[in-house]
Amino acid sequence: MQLIQDATRERNRVQKLLEQANVKIASVLSDVFGVSGQHMILALLGGQATSEQIARLARGQAQRKIPQLIEALEGHRMSEHGGLLIRSCLRHLACLEEELEELDREILRRMQAPPFQKPFALLQTLPGVGQLSAAAILAETGTDLAAFSTSEQMASWAGLCPGNRESAGIQRGRHTTHGNPYLRTALVQCAWAATRKQDSVFKVRFLQLAPRRGPKRAIVAVAHLMLLILYCMLRQDVPFRGAEIGSQQRRRQRRAHHHLRCLRRLGVAVQVIATSEPSPPDFRP
Repeated sequence: MQLIQDATRERNRVQKLLEQANVKIASVLSDVFGVSGQHMILALLGGQATSEQIARLARGQAQRKIPQLIEALEGHRMSEHGGLLIRSCLRHLACLEEELEELDREILRRMQAPPFQKPFALLQTLPGVGQLSAAAILAETGTDLAAFSTSEQMASWAGLCPGNRESAGIQRGRHTTHGNPYLRTALVQCAWAATRKQDSVFKVRFLQLAPRRGPKRAIVAVAHLMLLILYCMLRQDVPFRGAEIGSQQRRRQRRAHHHLRCLRRLGVAVQVIATSEPSPPDFRP
């Protein structure tokens, strides 16, 4: 986490130095340190290419923004001193990224050994949880959850429970409590990824809460739900099965409910008999 924060600080320094040199590519490119951005920065530091030549280095979707890139590069004031500072930041950033890759490999290697191997695989069955996220969760919770008698106790320890601030019968707010910042951050990141998964119960939960509570509170609620589920998964040693309901079955259910509503509007009393077979339900007026 500290190395990631250091890398973020170096990227911010580079962007600040580019802004001081009147290079506005950050307002055009979504990622200054992507393939297109890195090629442009290196060409800019070379000091021999024109604004149009630098903009032509764009790759992929950024090629559509070449006119905006030319405008963002025209009139830049990149000095020798500014280039020296940017090169220093880029060298430090490359060193940090190399260290991060080495640590990621070591973390994943250790996750393949007991007692982490099986919980590591179980957590990855949860939507939105990848290898590094599963490792981050296990690093904070461990494999033995005997210290937490209930899932709610674990959620409180992680800082994902609503607070209870009441005075004279007046509720003063329901902000989440303080807890483990590393576990909370990992779960919130996983929750954002899970809400983008098709056929995910977490996406449904987010869409239910976001209009009423706002996206920030809704994503914390989704992270809270994920923590309750992974607690049960680790305690019972079972994978996640919430995504087993296929889209075809949901379409059948929606069609059945639609026809039921149509019959009720016509004044027909309907009795539904559920069957395990995928045949149409038996309607008895």
